[in-house]
Amino acid sequence: MNKKFLKNIIFLLFVNLLIKPFWILGIDVAVQNLVGDTSYGLYLAISQFSYLFYILLDLGLTNFNNRNIAQNNQLLSKHFVGISQAKILLTILYFIVIFAIGWLIGYRGEQLKLLAIVGFNQVLLSFILYVRSNISALLLFKTDSMLSVLDRVLMILICSFILWSGFVPRANFNIYVYIYSQTVSYIITLLIAIAIVLKHTGKLTIRINIPFVIMIIKKSLPYALLVLLMSFYNRLEPVLIERLLPDDIAASQAGVYARAWRLFDAGNNISYLFSVILLPLFAAVIKAKEDLQSLVKQSFSIILSMTCIIGVLCIFYSHKFMEIMYPAQNNDEAATILMILMGSFVSVSVTYIFGTLLTANGNLKHLNIVAACGVVLNITLNCLFIPHFQAVGAAFTSLCVQFVTCVIQFFIAKKIFNLKLGNAFWIRLIVFIALISISAYLSTTLTLNWGVSFGIATAACILIAFITKMLNYNEIKDLVFSSLKNIKK
Repeated sequence: MNKKFLKNIIFLLFVNLLIKPFWILGIDVAVQNLVGDTSYGLYLAISQFSYLFYILLDLGLTNFNNRNIAQNNQLLSKHFVGISQAKILLTILYFIVIFAIGWLIGYRGEQLKLLAIVGFNQVLLSFILYVRSNISALLLFKTDSMLSVLDRVLMILICSFILWSGFVPRANFNIYVYIYSQTVSYIITLLIAIAIVLKHTGKLTIRINIPFVIMIIKKSLPYALLVLLMSFYNRLEPVLIERLLPDDIAASQAGVYARAWRLFDAGNNISYLFSVILLPLFAAVIKAKEDLQSLVKQSFSIILSMTCIIGVLCIFYSHKFMEIMYPAQNNDEAATILMILMGSFVSVSVTYIFGTLLTANGNLKHLNIVAACGVVLNITLNCLFIPHFQAVGAAFTSLCVQFVTCVIQFFIAKKIFNLKLGNAFWIRLIVFIALISISAYLSTTLTLNWGVSFGIATAACILIAFITKMLNYNEIKDLVFSSLKNIKK
């Protein structure tokens, strides 16, 4: 194992697990507490709406470029200009789509203003990811790792200064200050990334190559459709809460949903990193026609153990988490939403196993059908539940949709790869979930400081995972080193 490469991978995981959760649980929480549920809820709804169509800014160009430049470094100068031009055209398409659909669903005035700014931030983020794809293709892994969190670091510094230095009086702080700090951070990150790429491009050849752009887009359409559909059924709830409820409670209910969704999002970042590691590993094993059974079983067991422990702890300590994060709010509704979303969290994490496996095998048609069903189910259930149960109804919809798509993906993968986990595995899983639930519940009855009780529960859950053999030290070690080996290749 190349020690330098191993250090770079560890550094990438470390900075992402350190910086991004701190941004979500630190700065983001502070901003919502300061501006209030109504203002933040409107921002979240608009932000999630703009993200629904994020794939239009890329259409797979970034992934294509990463593979192509990694194999042909000499094409960097030529393709950097061509793909940048294509992304500018896609940016125009993106703004036409989001403003047209935004207008059709009733966005006006303040909402369109927010959409313009948030949409611009999405464009900047898209360009950052594209420019970074050139840097990683040049094998500048450490540089790319630093750029992957630079925007968040800058946002943390800017927002921390604004929030706690008194530079902007708290009475004057509003959601626009927060959004513009993101804009500044993205611009600085993009300029630095471009400067790094320009050092390696040499002389740029500025020429529009329409056939080249069309060829890339055609190849990317199945993947782009999958991302679009998944974005819809993963991120539609805040948008529909804000659109389906009466104006006097719509934004505030989206804000209540945001309180619980934030922890779901933080946990989801961890599961996503797991899928990033698994994709090249699954692809390598499939290509070599090696046995997938043990690998799938190991990865499934690890991610189930991790997410079930997080989910169970968040369920039993939901009120305490909400009270700590939002001390000035009535958190009963947010705590209920958090408990429901933790079920969604486990389901989403499982799709990172079987969805990634199907992606590695090129089964995009199956995944697109599942995602389309997820979108239809999401819209149908939200239209039924949100008007009656408000944000709680949206959370329940998320749980239903994520569970259904998770189960369907599992059975598709089981059939295609003839996966056999065995009855013993399912028995261990049931016993594991029962024991960690009992342990978490009993910890809440202890007459100790809640932090001590939570620590005891966490330790007990991890111990139970090893006792029930849901986790195995040697299997974890083998999986990590196999992943690193295949990523290196």
